[in-house]
Amino acid sequence: MEAKSCIYNMAKIQETETEWLWYPYIPYGKVTIIQGDPGEGKTTLALNIAAALTKGENVTGGKTDPITGQELYPVPVLFQTAEDGLADTIKPRLVAAGADCGYISGVDESVYPLTITDGRLDEALRLTNARLIILDPLQAYLGADVDMHRANEIRPVMSYLSNMAEQFGCAIILIGHMNKNTGAKAAYRGLGSIDLTAAARSVLLVARDKRDTDRRIVMHIKSSLAREGKPVAFRLGDNNSFTYEGECEADPDSILLGMGSPQPKQTELSRQLLMAELGSGEAKSVKSLIAKAAEIGVTYDIMKKIKDELHIISERHGNTWFWKWEQ
Repeated sequence: MEAKSCIYNMAKIQETETEWLWYPYIPYGKVTIIQGDPGEGKTTLALNIAAALTKGENVTGGKTDPITGQELYPVPVLFQTAEDGLADTIKPRLVAAGADCGYISGVDESVYPLTITDGRLDEALRLTNARLIILDPLQAYLGADVDMHRANEIRPVMSYLSNMAEQFGCAIILIGHMNKNTGAKAAYRGLGSIDLTAAARSVLLVARDKRDTDRRIVMHIKSSLAREGKPVAFRLGDNNSFTYEGECEADPDSILLGMGSPQPKQTELSRQLLMAELGSGEAKSVKSLIAKAAEIGVTYDIMKKIKDELHIISERHGNTWFWKWEQ
């Protein structure tokens, strides 16, 4: 029997483009890790992503793919959790997110616990054609004989997951907790071997905005397939409500050190103030504008600079100067 060659030639490799569940945060056909401290909203974010897929929507609520512009259709999801009750926690959150629960399935663990490599996830994918798998948390599905802190034990499991994602073209989201090394950079706060982070193509941090405790920030720690996405925010409210707020300013290391999301720079605050005050075309006294700027920590020099950038004119009526924005 003729042996197969053990060599490949790059010229014969067919290039492919990455398909995205949520660009540039969650790719299809790859493994993504969503990690954060307990109670920061990791599971809620994952459930709302799942709910969007079952409704034929993208993560931000639109009915078309933001990249291709193609219409989206409902797709199946596999969700496994070892930390929350299905009836009293997971189902209510999915209902609150407007999910079509008929598209969400899971592997029955009533007889014996699921492990990533026992074949049941593969079978579930064949039966459901799911485009997304969520494992919450990762460590619950490694198996009793796998130490997540040992690279030689984690690598085969992550390789198995990566091959599964590629074979079925599905996105795999692993929910992970953080270790207690609070002084470390975000990339080294993930629980377990650093090989977990190395094997994932995208790693996201979910953390509470310390200045607004109902607000959560999602930040890229690692992005191998696209430029890192900008931090985005979502808000948690009563009755499991979830509101996507869009892009914001944040730094993962600062967030983890309890510094919260940074305040906008003086130039941006000044621009927002002048546009809000003068956007209607009504003239406002410079004195009143300076007073409002001082309340938010903006100096007159910065205000004057932004005034010139926006081509705001100065008018004098009697002894009082006014600014007016004639767009």
